[in-house]
Amino acid sequence: MGKELFIRAQKMKDSLIQWRRSLHRHPELGLELPRTSAFVQNELNRLGISYETYVDGSCLLATLGPKEGKCFLLRSDMDALPINEETGLEFSSEAPGQMHACGHDLHTSILLGAATILKEHETELKGPVKLLFQPGEEIFAGAKRCIEEGVLENPKADAAFAMHVSSLVPTGVIMTGREAMSSVYGFQIEIQGKGGHGSTPHLCVDPIHVGVEVYAALQELISRECTPLSHTALTIGQFQAGKVANVIPQRCVMSGTLRTFDTKVADFLIRRIGEIVPSVAKTYRANASVQDLYNVPAVLCDGNLNLFLAEALHKSNPDLVFVDKLHAMGSEDFAFISEQIPSSYFCLGCAVTDPAHAIGPHNPKTVFDEACLPLGAACYAQAALSWSQENNK
Repeated sequence: MGKELFIRAQKMKDSLIQWRRSLHRHPELGLELPRTSAFVQNELNRLGISYETYVDGSCLLATLGPKEGKCFLLRSDMDALPINEETGLEFSSEAPGQMHACGHDLHTSILLGAATILKEHETELKGPVKLLFQPGEEIFAGAKRCIEEGVLENPKADAAFAMHVSSLVPTGVIMTGREAMSSVYGFQIEIQGKGGHGSTPHLCVDPIHVGVEVYAALQELISRECTPLSHTALTIGQFQAGKVANVIPQRCVMSGTLRTFDTKVADFLIRRIGEIVPSVAKTYRANASVQDLYNVPAVLCDGNLNLFLAEALHKSNPDLVFVDKLHAMGSEDFAFISEQIPSSYFCLGCAVTDPAHAIGPHNPKTVFDEACLPLGAACYAQAALSWSQENNK
């Protein structure tokens, strides 16, 4: 097929940009994306593509191709972040405190572009292709909820493919890797002390002091109980206690994340966190508990599927540059899908050419090169066509 799909995608660049900017102006958070869902439904209706809704209407699952045969799933996430945008773009977010700072507006537009192309080539599909427009990735709740509601069934998905844009990777570069994204365990620690006046610390049990000791003990886990060969990071990103300078508070709350690629390392460290926190607190006459917030596995890709898709895409467009070094400490709830079926997860470069504006994701000033939109749409469409034809002979 050569570059046919990539040429077609370039011709719809204006539509892709229009979709993306409309979505960017109206970001929504978590599992409740009524406006975003309505936008996607409108475009799918216009294209004449059938779909079903899940997650109280905020998830859409469109299906193309014949009903029988092996099934391929394409997935894009749609939710935004609780960030006040500071890009100054003419299409900046109109929702205070909400912003598409991770590129999910691009993901949604790219999958709509792929839907357009695949609809035009539907007779060439040899098996069903599912298009999953997913909410709730940023809170690690969307993929799991979608799976629980049956998006991988009827027909059963045999393989899945997802991409994520990167504002730090040049446009035209696609990163791949076997261990694409790390696992993440989120936890909250609550320390109960005994409050009192700042002039009488001996009559109190200072939860701030206990929290500092707990923090130091947790860091020792990485330096003394975890092999240096493991890629592991433990971060305490929240530490809250007290409101005034002359009062020792009653309570301290800490929240953090643990990230690694090794399931055994994760299980060991999660167990040790549960042992260390209450023990350290007890040493200083306080009580402490650990609450699990979420536990998302690593995105582990199927090596054969990675190779097949990379070769298919490069054969269709030799201008694409593939770099097999995707091994990120960030996390993704696509992992719940990759646990169930063979999956691939690629990173699609979309860094702006001005280095001064090349900022990583989750930043109020993050911007993306919209030239990646037709590339992404064509990659999704080509991946689905190539896999469907190869696996339904």
